[in-house]
Amino acid sequence: MEASLFLLLPISLLLVILIGVAFWWAIFSGQFDNTNQAAESILHDNDTDG
Repeated sequence: MEASLFLLLPISLLLVILIGVAFWWAIFSGQFDNTNQAAESILHDNDTDG
């Protein structure tokens, strides 16, 4: 039982750190800057017969 804790705790802490770094990168790389653009793009669709 204790051996599994010594294995799983570092793995879980590593995963938490990796997820935090990925989320930090996503925030500061501009992934969440314009969240309404995809929702509004269908309203400005250009369906011309050309």
